[in-house]
Amino acid sequence: VQLQASGGGLVQAGGSLRLSCEASRGTFSNNGVGWFRQSPGKEREFVAVINWSGAMTYYADSVKGRFTISRDNAKNTVYLQMNSLKPEDTAVYYCAVGTYDTKTEDYNYWGQGTLVTVSS
Repeated sequence: VQLQASGGGLVQAGGSLRLSCEASRGTFSNNGVGWFRQSPGKEREFVAVINWSGAMTYYADSVKGRFTISRDNAKNTVYLQMNSLKPEDTAVYYCAVGTYDTKTEDYNYWGQGTLVTVSS
């Protein structure tokens, strides 16, 4: 499975962005899909995960109530709607396919990342 993350960009604090993660050369309709992010000098951290059907989601405390993960298996795409963005949300965001979990080691396939920059 190849993953293509897109939708990043520059936004002011308080603004919104929607990230997309599209699968090609395969499908992730039977897998959990997670979003992670990494800022310079920091380890990659969990952001959100959705199970194969979309019925279950889980968020990091830092984004709960502001971010929403969803999926459209017919389009082989997972989304991350990010609202009320803060400067501390600035990072490269990665999507990954694996189990319904928060640990990077439980994910087998990773996208290339998309940069989100939030200005104050």
